[in-house]
Amino acid sequence: MSASMNLNSQEFMLRDRVISALNSSLSISQVLEATRAPLLELAPSDTMALCLMRTTPVLDFQWLVPGHPIPLLEEYASVSDHDFVRAPIFARPNVVLRDAEMLPRKEYEHSLLYQRSRELKPSLEHVMAILLPLGPDFFGALALYRTRRRAYPSRCATVLGSLTPHLVNAVRNCTAVQAMTTGAHLLEELHGRPDTAYLIVESSSREVRRSAHATVLLERWFAPSERHASGLPFPLKERLETLVRLDADARLEKNVWVSLQADGYRTVRFVELPAGEGPRRWALLMNEIPMSIPLPIDMRRKLTAREAEVAKYQLRNWTNEQIASELRIAVLTVDTHARNIRDKLGIDGRADLIYQAARLNKPV
Repeated sequence: MSASMNLNSQEFMLRDRVISALNSSLSISQVLEATRAPLLELAPSDTMALCLMRTTPVLDFQWLVPGHPIPLLEEYASVSDHDFVRAPIFARPNVVLRDAEMLPRKEYEHSLLYQRSRELKPSLEHVMAILLPLGPDFFGALALYRTRRRAYPSRCATVLGSLTPHLVNAVRNCTAVQAMTTGAHLLEELHGRPDTAYLIVESSSREVRRSAHATVLLERWFAPSERHASGLPFPLKERLETLVRLDADARLEKNVWVSLQADGYRTVRFVELPAGEGPRRWALLMNEIPMSIPLPIDMRRKLTAREAEVAKYQLRNWTNEQIASELRIAVLTVDTHARNIRDKLGIDGRADLIYQAARLNKPV
């Protein structure tokens, strides 16, 4: 969250409730239902919806509406070509836009979507939306609606924008496990794949379960002297302890551990499992990635030629200073390209770029 944003105590409490709800399940429908009440109170709205979209080979979408249905969205396929929200949010991913920033009020009132919403009820008088890049050609669009003529103030957009990384993380985690709705189902799925390496540990670092391939990787990656008495290697134990201590905002950028070795990368993604009875559990998903990772085609076509070039060097784990020297551009220019790469690909940073590129080249 921006340090310059001042929240009052009520807003802080509601924001914490939203973040907690976003991490309450691996079922997207359950997450949305848990998030609905505090989010609609934090950014005062009457209803909300999430649209999951894939843009290739053709636009495909699915609307998820917690609470009361929105009739307009139930027949969205017939009016989707007239959606005035889509183009503005695709032009500015990760930025919350209010309807007044999308088109003039007269055009809004003459739009097919608005007219149809008045016919079907409720009338969607105002909308505020944000595009969440989840991966190459995969997006989520969160929309909040007001059914009365009361325009969204800029503060509502700022408050919602402060939740962007949490929204992306929650939707990405939920969609990654698709129809699986509990941590137990996730473990069953992982356990059924012999090439998957994972550990399940409690926040105290007590190991609960592991796959056979995890044992192979742990023995190859870490010497006996590098392991804690719990069996968890010290680097992974330290990262887990750090994640447990951090607040939700700071935790997002540290949930992937990457170690560069002579033969390639070793990565571990830390996924906090939904709360149940007893201590909170974490899944540690382990993977080995070759040193030379090609930039996947699905990623490359989302980037400009220069951004793709920067991404290629990031996949080699070059520093921004090294990239700037190689390309003969300023470090600040590399920083700008890196930020654009994050926004366009829906990734958290360099470690996540390496992890996601490996998934696309060879899904794990």
